Order: sequence, then structure tokens, then C-alpha cells
Amino acid sequence: MSPDAGPKYLAVREHLRRRVADLPEHTLLPPEPVLCEEYGVSRITLRRAVDGLVADGHLVREQGRGTYVTRPGIRHEYRESFVHRIAGFHSVMTEQGAQVGTTVLGQQVLAAPPAVATELRLEPAEQVVELVRLRSVDGLPNHVVRSFLPAEDYPKAATEDFGHGSLYEFLRREYEADLARARIVVDVGTAGAEEAEVLQVVAGSPLLVVRTTVLDGFGNPLVHSFSRLRPDVSQVEFEVSVNGR
Repeated sequence: MSPDAGPKYLAVREHLRRRVADLPEHTLLPPEPVLCEEYGVSRITLRRAVDGLVADGHLVREQGRGTYVTRPGIRHEYRESFVHRIAGFHSVMTEQGAQVGTTVLGQQVLAAPPAVATELRLEPAEQVVELVRLRSVDGLPNHVVRSFLPAEDYPKAATEDFGHGSLYEFLRREYEADLARARIVVDVGTAGAEEAEVLQVVAGSPLLVVRTTVLDGFGNPLVHSFSRLRPDVSQVEFEVSVNGR
């Protein structure tokens, strides 16, 4: 490794990141003097590199025991609002090599709740398809997502089997939907009793709440969803483009 390209701590951090990615979880790193000699850097530079990996969740320090390999929380990469493409949770996590599981908890047609009608620009009496799913990653419950679609526009959504695959891909395939951009709001909530049971957390535990409204190229809303995520295994990432670049 050559730490000369750019700040030394960044080169050390990147090399260490690749190194620990290949190590089993809970592996103990060599002592600081050994790593300093190996990388040819000062203790201050090494600690700065390690601090970055601790902050990112790749390493954990234990007082009196050393620094161990850990694994960062599952990342929710909500890039759909600004760049690249509208990619649902299933597509993003599958591309990252994760095993995604889906359990459909509810699927029905009902009158649009007031807040949903506002987001989808519907009259309160208009019907929507409500789809409630529990999503898991590598066997661990991750979040509950509740999605609403205008029933008149997407009638097949009321009967489609969403136990596998992506809602967004279904809309593209069956309706050639133009999923152009999304408006996303992130908030904090607490788990109710039923929600806590399926997410395997204590009732009243904090949850990340992500509200997403997907729009077409003309700004018309197509889908409104809100996801309630376990914060211990989730992160929300936004990638923002400037002036469309």
C-alpha cells in the first residue's frame, strides 16, 4: 500500500476497510504499534484512519481489549429523489448481495385516508390500494412499509403477489409507469405493539420513519409510501446532484 496519494490517513483507512471486509466479525486487529510500522505512519495518522472506520461501523473499540471487526448496519440507499433511477428497496439490497425477504401483512382496496389523498392529489372518497409489507435482510426483520396507489390507475396491484420482487418494477412492467423522481421526508417515530412484534423490538422503541412520494416526469404523484425502520440495522443515505449534474 502506498499512502502517498492524498492524505495518508485516507489511504490507510481505505486499505484497512478492504482488509477488515475480508475478516470474520469480532476479529481483533493487531496492536497500534504493529499497524503503524506496517503502514509507515504515525500513531496520530493511524488513529484518524481507524476513527473513520469506527464511525462507519466497520470497527468497534473496547476499552482494555482492543479494536475488533464488526459489520455496519444495513444501508437503505434512498437515491431515488435526485439521481440515477428510482430503485426500490428490493432492487437496491439485492444488488448489494443481500438476501431480501418480504411478507405481505395486508393488501386491500379502501377509501384514501386524508393524508394519503393529499399526497396523491385524490378526493377523500377515491379508492386506493393499500399494500403493507414486512421486509427483512439476511433473515433479520428490517422495516414495515405501507404503500398506497390509486386503485383506478393500478387495479392489478390489488391482487398481485408482492411476496417477491419490487413494487416499482411491477409498475414499470405492468403499466409502463414513469417513475421519474421522489419527494422524501425522514422523521422519528415509536413502535406500536403489533409493529414491535413483527420487527422484534420492544414496544415504544424508536423507529426511523421515511415517507416517500414517487412522481412522474410531469410532477404527478404515482405512489405514496411510508417505511418504519429499525434504526439499529438501518441507515438512510441520500445522494444529491447539483443543477441536474
